Amino acid sequence: MLNVHSRNGHRIYRPTIMKAQAALLEYLHSTRGIGFLDAENMSKSSPIFLKKLLAKVEHEGDIGRSIMRFLRYNPINEFEPFFESVGLQPAEYSAFLPRNLMFLSDDDLLLENFHVLCNYGIERNKTGKIYKEATQIFRYDYGVLLSKLKAYEKLGLSQATVVRFVVSNPYLLIGGVNDQFVKVLEKLKNIGFESSWVEEQLTNGISYNWKQILGLLFWFEQMGCSKEKLADLISQHPDLLFEDSGSRSLSLIGLLLKMGCSTIQICSMFLQFPQIRVGKFVSNMRQCFLVFNEINMGVQEIEYLFRSHPHILGSYTLKTTKSLFSTLNVGKKRLCQYILENPEELKNLKVGTTVLPLPGSGDIMRSKQQKTQFLLNLGLEENSKKMKKLLRGKGAELQERFDCIVEAGIDEKDVHKMIQDAPKILNQTKDIIEEKIDFLVNNLGYPVSSIISFPSYLSYTTKRVTLRFLMYNWLKEQGTIKRILQMSTIVSCTENEFLKRYVNHHPRGMEVWENLKREIYSDSMASPAH
Repeated sequence: MLNVHSRNGHRIYRPTIMKAQAALLEYLHSTRGIGFLDAENMSKSSPIFLKKLLAKVEHEGDIGRSIMRFLRYNPINEFEPFFESVGLQPAEYSAFLPRNLMFLSDDDLLLENFHVLCNYGIERNKTGKIYKEATQIFRYDYGVLLSKLKAYEKLGLSQATVVRFVVSNPYLLIGGVNDQFVKVLEKLKNIGFESSWVEEQLTNGISYNWKQILGLLFWFEQMGCSKEKLADLISQHPDLLFEDSGSRSLSLIGLLLKMGCSTIQICSMFLQFPQIRVGKFVSNMRQCFLVFNEINMGVQEIEYLFRSHPHILGSYTLKTTKSLFSTLNVGKKRLCQYILENPEELKNLKVGTTVLPLPGSGDIMRSKQQKTQFLLNLGLEENSKKMKKLLRGKGAELQERFDCIVEAGIDEKDVHKMIQDAPKILNQTKDIIEEKIDFLVNNLGYPVSSIISFPSYLSYTTKRVTLRFLMYNWLKEQGTIKRILQMSTIVSCTENEFLKRYVNHHPRGMEVWENLKREIYSDSMASPAH
């Protein structure tokens, strides 16, 4: 029931409103000559206009006669109930009201193009959105609008699909066939998605920026994402493309680039994207950045966390800084140290979880003493530069990593020297160190003793080492490299040096290098260490 009041303030009930609608229909159709369907829609779908009309007439006796009598001497601006009936509010359509016209019949192109849309299958209450976002199409000459609709059908789209796309994106009817829209459909079809699937992803009432979506698809291609993997990614996470027309995904890409991530790392991150909407993922990352900034974490440390643990930062909503201080019973410095040493624990600091206070300062002091003693046993003087290079890890963890190298078959004295020469090798977990030694022996065919002279091998990712050795072996087969190179020479030089010294000496070198690189890094978040 409409909440309508007469001029004396009394509420007007449904039967009266129905009589008023019937009177308005009679006036618009019989007196003004407006088509029945248009007149009926205007009378039944413009409640605000009807309220205004009822407020102007006497309610004594037959309300229908009162309205007809009023309209006989007080013609209405027919554009007001028309625009309201197609889905626009007065605040939206006020700017569209013609200055010198009151009767719809005086704007034949407006009615003609409105009828084209309705006859094509677009609901009347959806045409207001089209008018608001693409007003110029209602000025098209006879036959033009229908030809534009048919042009999209010629691309293989069904009429129902064209209707859905046009309602979501009215600007598709401006000018010729929208190139960006067509290219998006073509690219998606090329990886297995029909236009009907695209239609299913669209949200009613939302307009889409097809140029931006196309740009995002190009970006994935430039990163080296294969068709199969991109198809799998989009099928699992269509919101990457369609949430805010891909702008959330582009924001995520921009954020990770600022944090120093390579395009290969970003592509790998997307290929392992968690079951969470991209907008929420970005919001969680920003919350983490806010907390890290508020506890005075260094720029390099923040960048490290974003590069090494993007999925953790994006998958969970971190508690506020104030809440973390209170629940963990810590200050800025200790919270910062705790996060850097235990980034995996961030998922246990999310909103909604019960968090216990951290161990007392006595436990921390004992841990520091264990770490210091371990380093002194290696011959590293306390507070030396080499001591500081051992960035992260408790004393017990460092000892565990040391022991796993010994257990691989290297004498303790040699391990001592390895750590003195390359102390950062102990920054990795025991599992990663074991994995890299296993790769060295079982994949590359080197004896475990080879890392004694080249301990930094343990600092490089297996992906980097794989890429270098596959390329090196190919160049040897091609006769480009004729001598046997040391492992340190193959792995440790920067990418630019490796390309300049070896790859660029073969005409197909860069092509093979890029192909290997895409293949190796597409499934991993690792990137070459330089």
